[in-house]
Amino acid sequence: MNDRQLHDEIERYLSGEMSREERAAFDALRKDNADIERQVNEHRQFIGMLKQFNERRELEQRLNAIHNEIDVHSLKEELTVHPSWIVQLWRNHHSKISVAASIAIFAMLATLFFTGYFKGHDSNYTQLRMQMESYKRSTEKLNNSTNALIHDIKASKRIIEPAKFGGTGFALTANGYIVTNYHVVKDADSVYVQNETGDSYHARIVYTEPGYDVALLRIDDSTFKAQNPLPYTLKRAQSDLGEDVYTIGYPRNDVVYGKGYLSSATGFHDDTTAYQVSIPVNPGNSGGPLLDNKGNIIGIISGKQSLMEGAAFAVKSEYLLKAIKNMPSDSVNKKIVLNSKNTLASLSRAQQIKKVQNYVYQIKVYSK
Repeated sequence: MNDRQLHDEIERYLSGEMSREERAAFDALRKDNADIERQVNEHRQFIGMLKQFNERRELEQRLNAIHNEIDVHSLKEELTVHPSWIVQLWRNHHSKISVAASIAIFAMLATLFFTGYFKGHDSNYTQLRMQMESYKRSTEKLNNSTNALIHDIKASKRIIEPAKFGGTGFALTANGYIVTNYHVVKDADSVYVQNETGDSYHARIVYTEPGYDVALLRIDDSTFKAQNPLPYTLKRAQSDLGEDVYTIGYPRNDVVYGKGYLSSATGFHDDTTAYQVSIPVNPGNSGGPLLDNKGNIIGIISGKQSLMEGAAFAVKSEYLLKAIKNMPSDSVNKKIVLNSKNTLASLSRAQQIKKVQNYVYQIKVYSK
């Protein structure tokens, strides 16, 4: 297809004009071609923006119509002769009220700016990378250590200064490969991972797939020892609506468990690369594993819908597998061998959590 034909097909796909067979073929094309997937998502966002603009225009027209129906002169005479308490308040204190309103508007705009409302992504979608409030880094520390680390020799453990951003990741292999979201480690100068017992290791970003919001890290630390074989596997098939699911992550310094169910086969704005799940998540949960009852990893927690309580999203495991497949061989110095044996299926949920949490890491991101 040329660009025009592709644009027409995307229009038909998003407007629901395709037959079931055509839609299935186009879904397969999206999965195999990251560029087409990107164009579909961009077109969907563009249509959403047009819809929002049209809704604002309609609201403006309705307000203008209401304004035209109001007899302004009659109201002015009535309020001038018999001013209400609101009018009297305004007449007596209008200067103070104006200053207070200006401060309130400025505070609101500042809040929207610093929370990313004016950025390019949809403000109704919140990525769950956590910003560390206690992040501080002095010029002296930067000059003395490029990684900004403090070593406590007496305790034989590394004490790492507060990071700028935080998230969650989980082991992909026993020999040090870890998965998290791309947005968690984006713009990182250095990355450290910390396990459930508090041991911290330097990690290196070896591959990212921004289109799928996936990043692969490798622990690059002489103190790290290979773990026991992973107890879980990556699910290759689609999961079903209504399945019970759970996640383990680090929205705080201690590991946190959350449970829920799979509520939609698509993510935000009908994104086919993600699931929607009804599960409580918070900043810091990004990159955490989403598991089914049998202990299969079916996705990676990535974000939530701001205006809908309990609506979270997770990148499907099949796109993690695609990212691994797309990774250049020269970026790997240790072979990635995915676990094919699940040892969690017969265990209770509490027993599963005890085993899984040993392979879930807190991601700490440092940047200038």
